[in-house]
Amino acid sequence: MLLEGKTALVIGGGQTPGETVGNGRAVAMDFAREGARVAVADRNLASAQETADLISAEGNVAQAFELDVQHEASIQAVVAAVVSAWGGVDILHNNVGVSLAGGDAVVEDVEAATFDRLVHVNLRGMVLACKHVLPHMRAAGSGCIINISSMAAWKPYPLVGYKTTKAAVIALTEQLAAQNARYGIRANVILPGLMHTPMAIEARIAPDKSREQVVAERDQQVPLGRRMGSAWDVAHAATFLASDKAGYITGVALPVDGGLSVV
Repeated sequence: MLLEGKTALVIGGGQTPGETVGNGRAVAMDFAREGARVAVADRNLASAQETADLISAEGNVAQAFELDVQHEASIQAVVAAVVSAWGGVDILHNNVGVSLAGGDAVVEDVEAATFDRLVHVNLRGMVLACKHVLPHMRAAGSGCIINISSMAAWKPYPLVGYKTTKAAVIALTEQLAAQNARYGIRANVILPGLMHTPMAIEARIAPDKSREQVVAERDQQVPLGRRMGSAWDVAHAATFLASDKAGYITGVALPVDGGLSVV
């Protein structure tokens, strides 16, 4: 029970429809299995409720909240509700991100409005979530922030909005770690590689490319075992970083990528 007695807010704790579990849902469930009370927040309340129901079915504690990271008032309201219900936020997990499904493109084709939306969803939302959670963590003298970036920040990736915002998430996390260490708050960032999640797979299926082809092509790029990772790989890394076992770790960018970063 690595997180017993902790309150975790997982932003992006629902998921894109698909055949596998998404990162946010897996993280929320893994936090709960380790003893945390989990506030599952998502733009799609029904999807957040599905995650909360899965947690409750295992005998653990969760509550679903509707939250749109594009609107600061929405973030502020959910943080206030979680603090009111459970006394604070010990763990903030920022999982929201969009790329292909958000209309991302190569730099010469990207629309200004699309790029603005990607910045709002992938970066600005994390900044504002931290803005409203940090005062509670500082008052408590402890806390843990985990942001989800992507190996797209470090490796070649053609779409300009996702790559630039996910690189910025790493810089944000480093600044959060530096500015909040004196308050006993840690901040780390996870960089998933090629993952078998709905967000990664569903948007790449096309009339000329089946699900099986998409999966096979991605599997072959991964050095470790020639297979993509799953959302549970990200969840286990997040649970470790949220726990006291990582109590001396802050400002770290952790690849969860099957060795993709070293080839």
